[in-house]
Amino acid sequence: MAGITGIGSGMDIDSIVKAMVNAEQAPKQSQLGKLESKTTTQLTNLGQLKGAISSFQTALAALNSPSQFLARTASSSDSKVLTGTASQSAPSGTYQLAVTQLASSSKVALVAVPSTEGTTLSSGTLSIKVAGSNVLDVVVDASNNTLAGVRDAINKGASGVSASIVTDNLGSRLVLSGSKSGDGNDITVTVAGGGAEVGKTALNTLAFSGNAVAPDAADLGAYPNGASDAAYIADLQAFNAAGKVITAAQSSKITVDGLSITRDSNTINKVIDGVSLDLKTLGTSTLTVAQDQAGVKANVQKFADAYNTMISFINSATKVTVVNDTSAPVTGALLGDSSVRSLVNMVRGELTAVQGNGAVRVLADLGVTTQKDGTLKVDSTILGKAISADFDGISGYFTGDSGLAVRLSNKLAAYTEGGGILEQRTDSLQATLDKVDKQKTELTARMTSLTERLYKQFNAMDALVGQLKSTSDSLTSLFDNMPGFVSSKD
Repeated sequence: MAGITGIGSGMDIDSIVKAMVNAEQAPKQSQLGKLESKTTTQLTNLGQLKGAISSFQTALAALNSPSQFLARTASSSDSKVLTGTASQSAPSGTYQLAVTQLASSSKVALVAVPSTEGTTLSSGTLSIKVAGSNVLDVVVDASNNTLAGVRDAINKGASGVSASIVTDNLGSRLVLSGSKSGDGNDITVTVAGGGAEVGKTALNTLAFSGNAVAPDAADLGAYPNGASDAAYIADLQAFNAAGKVITAAQSSKITVDGLSITRDSNTINKVIDGVSLDLKTLGTSTLTVAQDQAGVKANVQKFADAYNTMISFINSATKVTVVNDTSAPVTGALLGDSSVRSLVNMVRGELTAVQGNGAVRVLADLGVTTQKDGTLKVDSTILGKAISADFDGISGYFTGDSGLAVRLSNKLAAYTEGGGILEQRTDSLQATLDKVDKQKTELTARMTSLTERLYKQFNAMDALVGQLKSTSDSLTSLFDNMPGFVSSKD
């Protein structure tokens, strides 16, 4: 309805209408805005509270795990030599270990083939033996008669051996690596066929049964001209170009308290009950198997940390901050929320409840005390002594159907589960936001209707004023032109 208005009366109708509509709209709009902001903040804070409670529940679940209190550690005095892990069945004890040999798998480099571009191999079959009786047969023909072709064929065979190509000063070598360590798992290569063919390298030169014997440089009597003899030089060149063992397959060897053990791997099980050893290098180490006191201590600290995170958030969300003497205090979004108050009272009640008749009956017995702000403080020294003195008592305090972890978890579930207290509060707040949105839409519609009505009324008035003014002007002009009429202007 806005446009060129007020022509008849000279009034600024647009400004008048906008001012009247704003005066009608502003109070309700401000009220809805404040309610929306407050409700949104509460909704966000409840979501954060639910996250903090969930983290606390996770810490409780770790404390309630019986396996945590049954866990064992295997500590090595020299982790560079070996490390160990222990299962729940491992008995406590100390063991002296010595690693005298590490297990390794076989790795060999076959004869050096001249690395001239376009070098091909004669036809035949390579039989690669590794890991006892496991044999891989590679048929070499026109489709794969290069070192690269043979390498690819071996790698596709998936038989416990892999191949690569290394080029040294004497040529390109096919390098074979076995996947299984232990004595007797050396790689050997035999060739069927593969004799000389014109313009090709004989495939049978790749045969390998172990290191070649080097010419005896200390006894040159067999060579008429000594080290300069052509036969000696040829034998030396042939030895250098021949296949070589890079790593021999061998088993690991250790002693445990003087008892000898040989295994095909550097990961050794079933030597010490419930203990797995991972050998790193040669040397000696003392292995100590004991209850996992450090793990329990860490979980108690995580429990306190998660609780403190939850309480600190609640303190912040329910705090009243005085700004100055003239301004209203700033209040937290959840101040006065009954569900939050009941949550805090419930948790604190369980934390202070006395349980059982043993040495560990309350958290204070573990060095866990409550501070002025409601958070927990853990005295690491007292906790460590309590764990060492009564490991089973601490397990009983936290675990089981009547343990602290279960009691707290059961009561916290009422807040976080589907349809629980926090979800009901969240649904209620969301319903409030939905109502706010509806009222904002209705307010906009009412203000639009009011605007249109005011424009109609003011424009009608403006037209009437214009008509009256026009009539007045006409009468004035008529009277001015009447004979004998004296204008008041004269």
